[in-house]
Amino acid sequence: MSKFGKIILVLLIITLVILFSFYLIGYFKPKGAGIFVDTVPVSDVYINGNMVGTTPYESIQNPGEITVKLIPQDSSFVVFETKVNLVSNIRTVIRREFAESEEKSAGEIDSFDKIGGKDASVSIVSIPNAAEISIDGQVRGFAPYKINSIMPGEHKLVISANGYKERSLTINAYKGYKLTVVVKLAVSEESQEPSPVPSEENLKIVKIKISQTPNNFLRVRKDPSTSSLEVARVSSGSIFPLSEEDKTTGWYKIEYEEGKEGWVSNEYSTKVEE
Repeated sequence: MSKFGKIILVLLIITLVILFSFYLIGYFKPKGAGIFVDTVPVSDVYINGNMVGTTPYESIQNPGEITVKLIPQDSSFVVFETKVNLVSNIRTVIRREFAESEEKSAGEIDSFDKIGGKDASVSIVSIPNAAEISIDGQVRGFAPYKINSIMPGEHKLVISANGYKERSLTINAYKGYKLTVVVKLAVSEESQEPSPVPSEENLKIVKIKISQTPNNFLRVRKDPSTSSLEVARVSSGSIFPLSEEDKTTGWYKIEYEEGKEGWVSNEYSTKVEE
């Protein structure tokens, strides 16, 4: 090979090495996480102490925890500040409706945590506590409320409490992620004072007790039907948290193990209150 040919070969190798290095850097670099902030009225947006724009604001950030501060351009409204955890390829949403006081302000934060697997999970927290939770038109219970397995995609969420304005929003569930929704309700203008929220001591927690059966156990089904797949067996006399009640069959959905849920027949189970 001639001297010129060797030089060309060396340059070609160097070029390939550089291109491959850039590829590796791009491959191992954390993928961006989205954030969307919308407020009423317009506010200045600060991320980790730096002003980044005004609402509506949308950008791509590095994954991880950040501090978001929203300062309304109308100085008569209260400032809002929170911390959120940004996840790669997922958009975190912050919405806020400002008012002259924190009690009259409203909004919500949708954030995600990676849990792996094929299930989508949703955890709902309300301010005030014990607000009623309705998902896709069906009342599910009271906040804080958790669904260990929900169909991925869009769902209609409605939060309501006596003395507060009802809040309706659309949430998105993703496979392998737990969506945490923190909803802040505003005090209703029709009420001088919001109705008192039950204290933790006065809240009645409904659970399901397994009745006596011929076999001393009850089959837990994947769906509320005797023809559905059996996923577990629970002993007579045992008590489990109630997750949901099927309006058609009357069957109960219980959490028979931590993070695992299934349906049991109401013929051999009853509600108990704590």
